[in-house]
Amino acid sequence: MISSEETLRHSSSHTTAHADQAVNANSIVSRVTTDADGNTYPEGGLQAWLVVFGSFMGLFGSLGLINTIGTFQAYLENHQLKDYSSGSTGWIFGVFACLSFFCGLQVGPVFDARGPRMLILAGSVLMVVAMIAMGFSTQYWHFMVAIGVVGGIGISLIFTPAISAVGHWFYEKRGIATGIAATGGSFGGVVFPLTLQSLFPRVGWAWATRVIALMCLLSLAIACLLIRSRLPKKPISRENMLPDFRILRDPKFALTAIGMYFIEWGLFIPISYISSYALAHGVSTQLSYQILAVLNAGSIFGRALPGYFADVFGRFNALIVTVALCLVCNACLWLLAGNNLPLLVVYCVVFGFASGSNISLTPVCIGQLCKTEHYGRYYATGYTIVSLGTLTGMPIAGEILSRCNGEYWGLITFTTCCYAVGLACVIAVKILHVGWRQPLAIY
Repeated sequence: MISSEETLRHSSSHTTAHADQAVNANSIVSRVTTDADGNTYPEGGLQAWLVVFGSFMGLFGSLGLINTIGTFQAYLENHQLKDYSSGSTGWIFGVFACLSFFCGLQVGPVFDARGPRMLILAGSVLMVVAMIAMGFSTQYWHFMVAIGVVGGIGISLIFTPAISAVGHWFYEKRGIATGIAATGGSFGGVVFPLTLQSLFPRVGWAWATRVIALMCLLSLAIACLLIRSRLPKKPISRENMLPDFRILRDPKFALTAIGMYFIEWGLFIPISYISSYALAHGVSTQLSYQILAVLNAGSIFGRALPGYFADVFGRFNALIVTVALCLVCNACLWLLAGNNLPLLVVYCVVFGFASGSNISLTPVCIGQLCKTEHYGRYYATGYTIVSLGTLTGMPIAGEILSRCNGEYWGLITFTTCCYAVGLACVIAVKILHVGWRQPLAIY
């Protein structure tokens, strides 16, 4: 027979085991969050962070190339396309940046309905083909087709799913998770210019671009394996698969999209022309290429840190502060830099940090304006409007540069004005939501 003392010990240990299981269960449940529509988010865990890492690698191999536009453009203007004006070469990279966002109009709904796998695989193939074709290009139309069209479409197939997939796994931590993923584009913007700057004099244009193609292949292969969505697939139908411009009837989303348009219109001008600016002001060729890497290094912190503060103090609040900082440093640092190399470096660091949020905070701001199952559609529609700015921004900047006889003050003034309008739009969105009397409200 079992004594009463043994029975009590057995009962006590059994109760303790159940209590431990309950604590563990509660700790797991407490990590899960639920939004107003009843969607749940794990807010972490191995699978969720693997998706973030996959998005990081996908943006490294795609968005990193957009952040390397300045290096490509500076090299081509002095070699293969030296007979063309800055405005003409700007159209190549304008088409590249435009298609990178414009095709998202269709990519977003497809992602919402069918998930990211096939989109990212197709985009990865096109990106590698584009970079290899760049190595064989010698004429203007070669570059337009290779990087402008094929590369632009390839990035669009990767960019929207890589950003949007993170939003399926995080809600309260969406800002920091998206920011960490978006730093992939900044790391690519550091690694690619430094790699090209080192390889151009050693192996030439063709082999340098092939090395970049190999780096893209490796990073995008990881993205193909790791990025996945959580929501069930929807049937293939007109309603689920086609764009819907009726979402622009929401004034807050419409203002956000317009603000994004002007912010990105301003963003790509420094990225495209900072190396040329440095060359024009007597900076050595080597350092002129490295200056873009400095700007992108600053954006690494500018994508991660504002994401953390956005989760705490409000996503639109964080965006307003960083866009205002972009405005100030263009007007007060870049405009006055001239031959002052230390001031130019300070500008690149500060603007890199402030502008890093232009890519990482806009997705989470849009996520506040829609249901998660429509996240890809809203995000892609917003960036389709942005694409019109990226198409014209660089050619307009090149034309301004020509009209100012190679002086950069007009180009910098145009960039500053773009940020001013973008700032006004995002402030207006907050006012629509919280009113005039609550300027410090979390939103």
